[in-house]
Amino acid sequence: MRLGVFVQTPGHHVAGWRHPDAVAGGPNLALMKHIATTAERGKFDMFFLGDGFATGYGEHPSTIGKFEPLTLLSALAMGTSRLGLAATASTTYAEPYHVARGFASLDHLSGGRAAWNVVTTAYAKSGAVFGRQHPPHAERYAIAEEFVEACRILWDSWDDDAFVADKKSGRFVRPGSLRVPDFKGKYFTVQGGLNVPRPPQGHPVLIQAGSSGPGRALAARIADVVFTAQNDRAEAQAFYSGLKGQVAGIGRRSDEVLIMPGVFPVIGRTEREAQAIFAELNAKVDTAQAFTVLSERLGADMSVYPLDEPVPALPETENLKSRAALLLQMARREKLSLRQLFHRVAAARGHLLLIGNPVQIADVLESWFRSGAADGFNVMPPFFPGQFDDFVERVVPILQERGLFRADYAGTTLREHLGLQRPARRPATSSP
Repeated sequence: MRLGVFVQTPGHHVAGWRHPDAVAGGPNLALMKHIATTAERGKFDMFFLGDGFATGYGEHPSTIGKFEPLTLLSALAMGTSRLGLAATASTTYAEPYHVARGFASLDHLSGGRAAWNVVTTAYAKSGAVFGRQHPPHAERYAIAEEFVEACRILWDSWDDDAFVADKKSGRFVRPGSLRVPDFKGKYFTVQGGLNVPRPPQGHPVLIQAGSSGPGRALAARIADVVFTAQNDRAEAQAFYSGLKGQVAGIGRRSDEVLIMPGVFPVIGRTEREAQAIFAELNAKVDTAQAFTVLSERLGADMSVYPLDEPVPALPETENLKSRAALLLQMARREKLSLRQLFHRVAAARGHLLLIGNPVQIADVLESWFRSGAADGFNVMPPFFPGQFDDFVERVVPILQERGLFRADYAGTTLREHLGLQRPARRPATSSP
């Protein structure tokens, strides 16, 4: 089983920051260091950072004020030695050269532990920050595929052994070791090599988080890890087998792509204590912030609908297509009122919500893993650091005792932790 910790501080629950045991406030390097060292002590595969560009009074507390991801992970690389370091970067609002350079640098700084969560940025309001028109859903995925290809070509600019630094001969780089990219696509042109040596992992690990049709197609072609939202085991099994089939259908081995759904565990010493923690969090929800999160996920202003009536039928959104469909399907399946869905989204945002004691949490993770619903999980604690500390100290030992999770790291790079091959350098379009 693979495990990542999805870090949004002060917590994933909209009201997580209000819990007495939460560390509240904006950017907090001491807290981030604590989470990273705790994850490494728990032998986690990776520390995973989401990202976004929006801020404002009604936003989720974790997004209003935060660190830029690559800056933070570069700092955390200095205090960890095995933990994978994953950051989100947008293909809609960035340039391939900058992204390739940043992740190559992080891979070198960390000794081969970098991962890039490839996102297309769902929300149109992000375009205003950059003074751009937000592209339609399908076009964002076409841009993303071309963007990733450009980054891969840039990472392959240099041979692995290019930088010889031979003082006797006066030769710093080996002749013929640079292949200058000459990439011309519909959206991007890259002509010139990357001024960073080839990353220790060859390419940083690529994570993809889209679960719509275009998102799954992109994941099958480019992803090493797929981060998905699933809240029903049968549906997760169907997603798992379907995506693995797509991967095999384009000539990749199905085990080259790991599927890691998000899981939102509320942990107590007893189930009753866990339920009390969850009830306390829900009682302190800021309505405006929760409606912002719910409305963004469903692509419509949900504050205009009666809370105690069934969730209304809604048109398809251009934002998070797969997440909106997932939430509406869950609401129909479980006959949820809008109020009930409101509280589910304020907490887990459509991911698997588990409330119980450590054995109960471990039992569900084991059942999903053994039944072909997941290769592992991205853990989304309701608040930090307490609930994540509890997961590492109480749930991880159970998974280890059952032979489901490693007792120690066997390698040093993130690709080694995940059982992924290091990609060979591919032929370039030109060579000086």
